[in-house]
Amino acid sequence: MCLTGSHADDECPVQLNPQSVVVKYGGSVSVDCSTSVPHKGMGWVSSEGGVPLTRDSLITWRVPELREWDIEPACFINYNKTQCTVYLPVTIYKTPDSVSISTVNHNGPMMEGNQYELQCDVLNVAPVQNLTVNWYKGQTLVDQTIFTDTIKTPVSKTSKLLIRPDRADDGAQYWCEAKLELGEEGPRPPPTNTSDPLSITVYFKPIINETKLPSIVSVFRGYPVVIVCEAEGNPKPTISWNVNSNNIVYSKTLTITDSTPEDLHCIANSSAGNTTRSVKVSIQENYVPIIVGIIVAVVLVIAVILVYIYYINYKKNRMGHYNLRKPRAHNGLLAQSL
Repeated sequence: MCLTGSHADDECPVQLNPQSVVVKYGGSVSVDCSTSVPHKGMGWVSSEGGVPLTRDSLITWRVPELREWDIEPACFINYNKTQCTVYLPVTIYKTPDSVSISTVNHNGPMMEGNQYELQCDVLNVAPVQNLTVNWYKGQTLVDQTIFTDTIKTPVSKTSKLLIRPDRADDGAQYWCEAKLELGEEGPRPPPTNTSDPLSITVYFKPIINETKLPSIVSVFRGYPVVIVCEAEGNPKPTISWNVNSNNIVYSKTLTITDSTPEDLHCIANSSAGNTTRSVKVSIQENYVPIIVGIIVAVVLVIAVILVYIYYINYKKNRMGHYNLRKPRAHNGLLAQSL
């Protein structure tokens, strides 16, 4: 007798078609065993679908509903005063009853920078040696788990993923996928089951918008300035101003006057932590009224000078129109007067 794995060798002149099979649990299967040489009988040995000894040159192993996990069918032939056998590799697969994702020993929001463990549970799958668990964040593959168990019957398996979320992960969705990679003889695409997505909430420390709140604020006397403190965080932070030890102002805005203390502190606070932004107030003298007064005075002086010049020129021009010489009398009028 000659024993082979998936192919008949030169000493056992039978051919299996196909040479190996992948069958879903409960599905139907049929495989032909044929020979081209004279023989004294051939048949199939199997706990299901066996074929008794026959002189035919082609016999078929057929099972309408395959439900035996450890089945090992073999085609044998009596040839040259001996018997040889070729075994048919059979892979029976079963997709999982369910695939689910959860967090391990944690409920509620996650804190930025802390490590957490996610778990993917795959229930009743076979064969586990063909199982791959893929981990995704959104549409990005982040990890894979493969299994080396050789058990053929359905088992439940668990895959775990360690994550350390940051603020960019707030609202991210994780999910896992159980895929049976069954080779060329298996179905295409490979059987795949996915979990529902797990959305995570990440709490992170507030960040104050430094663009809107400079570290030094200049204020002219008599001209109040309103400054704004804004912060991003989850949960939403509360904003307060530490004006002095006895004065805390709960507001995003603060009006600065020349009586405001020199050192201020904006505090953004939440359950994830707090952030402080220091602001120094610089009081500036207001020279605008003085400058305006000087400009007005200069304008007035220039105006007076211009008016005076205009008046002098106008007076000179008017005097130039008078003739102070005595008019000459006509001769006739002069004679009459004599």
